[in-house]
Amino acid sequence: MVLALSSFYVPQSPNRNQIHHAKLQSSETLKTDLLHSFNSPFELRQVQAQIIKTNTSLSILPLTRVGLVCAFTPSFHYAQQIFDCVESQKPETFVWNYCLKALAEGDSPIDAIMLFYRLRQYDVCPDSFTCSYVIRACLNLSDLWNGRILHGVVEKFGFQSNLYLQNMIVHLYSSCGEMKDARLLFEKMPQKDVVTWNTMIAQLIKQRDDEGAYDLFARMPERNVRSWTSMIAGYVKCGKPKEAIHLFAKMEEAGVKCNEVTVVAVLTACADLGALDLGKRIHEYSNRHGFKRNVHISNTLIDMYVKCGCLEEACKIFEEMEKRTVVSWSAMIGGLAMHGRAEEALRLFSEMSQVGMEPNGVTFIGLLHACSHMGLINQGRKFFDSMTRDYGIIPQIEHYGCLVDLLSRAGLLHEAHEFILNMPMKPNGVVWGALLGACRVHKNVEMAEEAIKHLLELDPLNDGYYVVLSNIYAEAGRWEDTARVRKFMKDQQVKKTPGWSSITVDGVVHEFVAGEESHPATEQILQRWDELLKEMRLKGYVPNTSVVLLDIEEGEKVKFVSRHSEKLALVFGLINTPAGTPIRIMKNLRICEDCHAAFKLISAIVNRQIVIRDRNRFHCFKDNTCSCGDYW
Repeated sequence: MVLALSSFYVPQSPNRNQIHHAKLQSSETLKTDLLHSFNSPFELRQVQAQIIKTNTSLSILPLTRVGLVCAFTPSFHYAQQIFDCVESQKPETFVWNYCLKALAEGDSPIDAIMLFYRLRQYDVCPDSFTCSYVIRACLNLSDLWNGRILHGVVEKFGFQSNLYLQNMIVHLYSSCGEMKDARLLFEKMPQKDVVTWNTMIAQLIKQRDDEGAYDLFARMPERNVRSWTSMIAGYVKCGKPKEAIHLFAKMEEAGVKCNEVTVVAVLTACADLGALDLGKRIHEYSNRHGFKRNVHISNTLIDMYVKCGCLEEACKIFEEMEKRTVVSWSAMIGGLAMHGRAEEALRLFSEMSQVGMEPNGVTFIGLLHACSHMGLINQGRKFFDSMTRDYGIIPQIEHYGCLVDLLSRAGLLHEAHEFILNMPMKPNGVVWGALLGACRVHKNVEMAEEAIKHLLELDPLNDGYYVVLSNIYAEAGRWEDTARVRKFMKDQQVKKTPGWSSITVDGVVHEFVAGEESHPATEQILQRWDELLKEMRLKGYVPNTSVVLLDIEEGEKVKFVSRHSEKLALVFGLINTPAGTPIRIMKNLRICEDCHAAFKLISAIVNRQIVIRDRNRFHCFKDNTCSCGDYW
């Protein structure tokens, strides 16, 4: 059967516009389907074939991907040919640098180093950018060995004048702990900028060499906010908050404005010193400059107010936070515990669990402290067991120390001792020290002697342990043993840390030591104390001279007790602050039983809140009561 020609569809010949449109469509398809998805040289060749078919320019190829796909294969030269066709006016190093940058900043920086050696194998000449990306990879890996090789390349190719590269090499050496090499290069550099100086200062601080860091800081021809902040934060890290605040004052005099990191560093120093006035001023500055939503600053503010005895302010910051982290919750729980508000700390933990926030190890330290300060033995045991069972948190030595403290305070000295002996790690001085401290409270000489044997091995120069043992002997009337301990301290050249207390009045910190008579207000302080003493005696106060562990007359003991540093600081505060305002005192040692009893009475007599932060916790005295419930 013959079919008519009219039964077939014969397409019309395309015109020029249709041909152009088809090419565009083909090019678009190529871009979306193949262009950015090839993963091997074979697939790259397929893409190139498609480009040739569609008469598209090779310039649409993503050259960085070409380099990355071919870099570690036998097709390396194939990639070079493509680069030569596409970037004929630029050296191929230009493209390879993009590859190095991507690898150095990616998940596997070692590949950038390997590619660099591959480039040298194929005689690709490096430039300063090449070196910077490979050094960046070495920094990310802390790869000192390859970093030294790159330093040699920099020297060989004449890039010594490139300040950016020199700064990177200084950073590499110093961050890898090679401070001697870093310092040598630093001193030889003919040109330095503020980045060079800041790098050296930051790394010296990491090595806890605050003196070396300040030496450089003092030599800086110009400083920026990062320079000041590094040094301030460095002092805080090295346990020198006074120096940090002193330097901050100089920073303000120089007219340099704080950034958020500076605020955190200064607030931390304020927390360490109990410098409430400055802390409040920094808080106001932070709010004025829009830092209120910075979670790190809010967390540090909570810590600062807690440690300055302003728990209500800390609670206010916590409640106002739009977003809370586990650090926020842990800081608040720990703060409540430190102030003797254990029940509130436990309630806050329940709330934390209800909102789905997972606790961490610090959270449990706060909870265990709360239980320890209030004698909640069973609850403390439950929390300790819950760490691993419910949250998969392996208890660290700090957690074991908290539980030892909990058991010891409660008088379970033998159980605490057994617990220490069965710990999975070697107990440190803090753990044995907790047991020793409880031995004094519960007057257990035998267990104290057991604890001191271990402490003499772990921390032989800590005067506090010898003093506690000496006091235990004195309270037991074993004066010969007391003398023996003190003679041993003298022979070992271990000096007793003097007790001191400080109070801030009108922005000035006043420090008092026990028996202080050199303070300009001493006469006025003693006169006011005698007046208070008369009122206290009317209310039944009798000086507790048992805390004076010296073999002296009773009258001398009464005088000695009256000159304790916290009493002198308190009376100075009563004289120099407005009626009705709280008085906040910091003490470096544990408050004694006599001062504790006296402060309760005085709080009622003068109708004032008295907050004292001693070595272990806070005591808030008001209306003849203390927040610790007399359990401390």
